[in-house]
Amino acid sequence: MNARVLVAGIGNVFLGDDGFGVETVRALAAHPLPEGVEVVDFGVRGVHLAYQLLDGYDTLLLVDATARGGEPGTLYLIEADGSAGPEPGGAGAPSPPVLDGHHMSPDAVLALLDTLCAGTGATPPRRTLVLGCEPAGVEEGIGLSPPVAAAVPEAVRTALDLIHGRDPDETDRPRRELRRTP
Repeated sequence: MNARVLVAGIGNVFLGDDGFGVETVRALAAHPLPEGVEVVDFGVRGVHLAYQLLDGYDTLLLVDATARGGEPGTLYLIEADGSAGPEPGGAGAPSPPVLDGHHMSPDAVLALLDTLCAGTGATPPRRTLVLGCEPAGVEEGIGLSPPVAAAVPEAVRTALDLIHGRDPDETDRPRRELRRTP
């Protein structure tokens, strides 16, 4: 049986570089993909993403603009640890996620998924990765800035490497900076 992978583009195309995830999955969808791999533009519909994850995926690859202080266009590969925080009801437990489908960050989506899984017995993805790009700006406006637009093809290649089980750091092609962060 093939592993099920969901590649989820996240972002708001009306906020400049916040549309990076959406543009990247649009470009990725034009490539032939193995059976079991789904590429979906979720845009700002985080609640829909959480419910789709209940269908059972082995791996989730979130593609999103990710401000981490680097140069605009820098790509990041972040391995999520699979936990959204302390156990519900425990000391320091986070408050339940706010169900505002237009303002749900990936962290809020994963917290909602934990809540939904606990209530349904579903299993969250075993592996969650974030392929992020440092934005130049997320002000109102349509279209990516030049450095973020230039990062989209490399983000597609990185996603394809991950989908096909290749380590993006071990390919022999030149690449833009890809920072792995915990």
